Order: sequence, then C-alpha cells, then structure tokens
Amino acid sequence: MSEKIVLVTGGSRGLGRNAALHLAHAGIDVILTYHSRKSEAEDVVAEIAALGRRAAALQLDVGDAKSFPAFAGQVRAALAETWRRDRFDFLVNNAGIGINAPFAETTEEQFDRLCAIHLKGAFFLTQALLPLIADGGRIVNLSSGLARFALPGFAAYAAMKGGVEVLTRYLAKELGPRGIAVNAVAPGAIETDFGGGVVRDDAAANAFIAAQTALGRAGVPDDIGGAIAALLSDGGRWINAQRIEVSGGMFV
Repeated sequence: MSEKIVLVTGGSRGLGRNAALHLAHAGIDVILTYHSRKSEAEDVVAEIAALGRRAAALQLDVGDAKSFPAFAGQVRAALAETWRRDRFDFLVNNAGIGINAPFAETTEEQFDRLCAIHLKGAFFLTQALLPLIADGGRIVNLSSGLARFALPGFAAYAAMKGGVEVLTRYLAKELGPRGIAVNAVAPGAIETDFGGGVVRDDAAANAFIAAQTALGRAGVPDDIGGAIAALLSDGGRWINAQRIEVSGGMFV
C-alpha cells in the first residue's frame, strides 16, 4: 500500500500546523500552504521531516481564486519531484481569517474578503485540485461552531461557514462516484492567535467559553488537529457528508 499524502491549506500556523503535525504522526506525508510566513512554513516542514515523513511548503493566497490553476501546477510539480506521484489523497481546506464586527457595522469590504477566503476560496481551490485528488480520497472543510450558535460580531464570518457546510454536502454527493468522502469539521472556541488571540489571551473571554462548554474549558489546537487526523484515519472512511463539531460541547 502506497504512502498517503495530505494537502493542508494554512498549514504554517494555528490549527493547520497542528493538523499537519498530527497527520505526520499518523504516518501521512504533507503538502502545506502558507500565505506570507515562509520561515514558519519551513519550520513545520522540518518538524515533519524529524518525524520521518516527507513534506513540502507552497505559497498560496486562498483569497485569490485566479491564482489557483497555477497553484495546482505547483502541486503537480511537487508531487512529481518529492513523491514521484501525480495524485495526493486528502485535502484539508483550513486556511482562513477572523473578522469580528457587529452586523450593523460590517463593511462590504470585510464581507467580500471573508467570502473570497472562506467560501469562494474553498469552492474554487477544491475545483482546481480535483484532478490531483486520488479516487477514494477524502476532503475536510473547516467550518465553525458559530454556524450553529450565534455570538454577536460574527454574522459575516458565520454566514460563510454556513455556506461551507452546505458546500460540503454537495461535494460529498457529486464526488461520491469517485469514492471521495467529504466532511466539515466545526471547531468551537480555541486558544490560538486566531481573531487576535482573544480566547487564548483574554482571561474573561476564556472563562466565559469554559463556563458555556460541557467539558469545562476552552479548546486547544491539539483538540482539532487530533480530530482531523482521526477523521482521515482508516477508521473514518465511512463517515461522509457530515458536520462534525469539535467544541467540547459548547452551548449544548
């Protein structure tokens, strides 16, 4: 059986980095993308190599759909150079940004940026990479707990993630004939630098999240990276078209 390869967008930091390392621990090779922090991406590649797996880092702006055909060509070249293959197995659409603004004050520019990165980006990047995804492969799209529960200031962001969840079901239906399973993972509040690091750095916000979570704490990156790795394990092969919230039971 040949080795598995995953492509993780936004894999140089945060949840993407954590997922990439969990997957490498599970014996999966990694192609990761970064937006601007090349040195951080190279550090992750080195960490993966130290685990005995192969990895490559490619620059990508997930908000620039016009760049996706050229990016697909870079992926094809990396597969040929590093793995002597023309397909990879798993795609994790993780890259994203957070914008916290009240509905009444959200600008069209903010809305369009969120859409370009989270919804349009996931749609057309997956489309561009589809010829490179192996039959029987799997796709994981990152959603958010905010698509289920509502917290003021995230109307635009959560609307995009709601779109990602609908897209996930459609992809599962349309890619089913190729044996490709597609699921959405929806993290709850996680202690990272996402959104300015408020959950990690603001003690009051962290305590609020903990009080609203059945397991009594805010999430940490390992909670999400581990869940993604579990979903892409052999044991997750029959899970398809699902929204899987990984929030410790927020607002249940």
